[in-house]
Amino acid sequence: MMNQSLSIRDAIIQRRSIKLYNGQPVEREVLLSILEDALWAPNHQLRQPWRFVVACGKELVDLYDVLKEFGLPKWKELSDEDLEKQMKKYTLAGGYVFVIVPEDARQKERLEDYAAASMLVQNVQLLAWDRGIGSCWKTPGFLDNPKFREALGIKDGERIISMLQVGYFDEMPKPRPRNSIEEFVTVFEKQA
Repeated sequence: MMNQSLSIRDAIIQRRSIKLYNGQPVEREVLLSILEDALWAPNHQLRQPWRFVVACGKELVDLYDVLKEFGLPKWKELSDEDLEKQMKKYTLAGGYVFVIVPEDARQKERLEDYAAASMLVQNVQLLAWDRGIGSCWKTPGFLDNPKFREALGIKDGERIISMLQVGYFDEMPKPRPRNSIEEFVTVFEKQA
């Protein structure tokens, strides 16, 4: 018998960005299964304009060193206690997915690829949520640092659009209110 999954509506409305994880690792097979399903995101001309750098096992220790170097530029000046405290924003996540897209010289294709990869990121977040795994799409400035890019193996002509943290959590954040749809909709009227 199959387990009942969340409805699409429930997944969209109930999902929250998780920023405080409990440190439980996300298993590689689970993360790769989520990514495999997320690949069904709409994308123009089936270009599938993405690739991923994934860390969710023993390689996390090496990734933490990279994140420390670029995410805490003055880490050498911190006490061990303060360093550990500040690193929790990186070390408590159970895994990472860096989403990379080509930087097509043609503006239309570049925008289409970014939009498609953004839909893929949302797919990842919703699929993870359905499995009880939280996520947060982060875009820290160091993603464009040439040395950070080199550390992740990012090629010329590629851009990291997301540092997606994934992991298990103990506390559900409260929903933040959304504006009413009436604030966003203009009903079409033919102009004279």
